[in-house]
Amino acid sequence: MDFWFPLVITFIVSLVAIKVINPIAIKAGLVDFPCDRKVHDGNIPLVGGIAIYLSVLIASALFIEHSRNLNLYLVASALVLFLGALDDRYRLSVRVRLVAQVLVASLIIFGTEIYLTSLGFLLGNIELKLGVLGIVVTVIAIIAGINAINMIDGMDGLAGLLSLIAFTALGFLLSRVTNAWYLLPVLFIASLLGYLIFNLKLHSSVSKIFMGDSGNMLIGLTLIWLMVIGTQLSTPALKPVTALYIIAVPLIDMVAVIIRRVKAKKSPFLADRQHLHHLLEVKGYSTKQALIVISIAASILAMVGCIAEVYSIAEWLMLLAFLVLFFSYAAFTEHEWKKISAKSQ
Repeated sequence: MDFWFPLVITFIVSLVAIKVINPIAIKAGLVDFPCDRKVHDGNIPLVGGIAIYLSVLIASALFIEHSRNLNLYLVASALVLFLGALDDRYRLSVRVRLVAQVLVASLIIFGTEIYLTSLGFLLGNIELKLGVLGIVVTVIAIIAGINAINMIDGMDGLAGLLSLIAFTALGFLLSRVTNAWYLLPVLFIASLLGYLIFNLKLHSSVSKIFMGDSGNMLIGLTLIWLMVIGTQLSTPALKPVTALYIIAVPLIDMVAVIIRRVKAKKSPFLADRQHLHHLLEVKGYSTKQALIVISIAASILAMVGCIAEVYSIAEWLMLLAFLVLFFSYAAFTEHEWKKISAKSQ
């Protein structure tokens, strides 16, 4: 598969886009200010998402054969990018964000007429077919994916690396069955590599940038949509249960945090510092160490999903293993936060 040339070109375009957009964003006030939840030096430009989208848009025009479905995806992703940029600049309410996300998800679903028609054989030999209910399930999945990436983005490089891992897994799975869609995750991999050079300041000549909600929403939409596409191909690239493993860390962390907030009678959308990376920081891990630990965990889980797909592991077994993992994680983190809270009192 000849993907190296698109990879290199997209990477270069990503670097150029960041350099060009950076000063414009600063003048427009599209910057992240330090606060009690966001500890960083100075005001950081929120240009990562815009640069990623522009580089993917340009590269897709050069390297991917355009179709109605691809064009609809590009329109929907532009809309969600715009929504995220507005949120970055003006701090939109949760209700506005959710309504807009539902509209974008509906646009891409009804425009392409592609959605989850089945959850697979999660009950052994019984297939859980969804019918038209699949439209609602797909909308919920897109919203969950968008917000899972958004909520995990609390540490330099974290959302970028976890997205990179997920796109790599998707690129591998899609490349096994189709030449039509596997290049899109490749383009995202390249653009994310460009973003991470700036976000992690991997070279002294670059200035720090953040992905912003525009980037989080764009990536969340794209990951879920590629998974939906992968399940609906004539020869499916992945089963629905495999998707859980590809975005396991953001998904598990989001659901566990929401459960803790609801149990504490707080809004599930109330931002706090009780995510996995915050727990590791409290436990004494440096930012770099926490980033490595979480990325390794995400890589292992994505690899498990890919291996299970390649060797056709039973879907009910994959779901059971994932549920055991989730409940173990939720119980462990809740116990740890209670210990930390007790010590601080």
